Amino acid sequence: MGGFSLSDLETIVARRAAAAPDESWTARLVAAGQGKAAKKLGEEAVEAVMAAVTHDRENLIYESADLLFHLLVVLKIADIPLEEVMAELERRTRQSGLAEKASRKDP
Repeated sequence: MGGFSLSDLETIVARRAAAAPDESWTARLVAAGQGKAAKKLGEEAVEAVMAAVTHDRENLIYESADLLFHLLVVLKIADIPLEEVMAELERRTRQSGLAEKASRKDP
């Protein structure tokens, strides 16, 4: 497996987001705004779920890549660095999932 990481993808998303919308799908999606990007993220999530429940391994890999890409676009538009999401994951994994869920305040 290569050394490609989510941080690498975040860098590519940022670079492509800065391009002209007629030159980059990412730039076009960013220019369309958070609503459009979030909708696309939701579509990709549904497609990944469908692949998972039908045990379609190849499509699950493909749709997971789309899902991660679109999540990073949504985070870019919201000006949330991947580092902040990773820090939250690190915080959560310091304890078991059951203990973490029990520590949450009810909405």
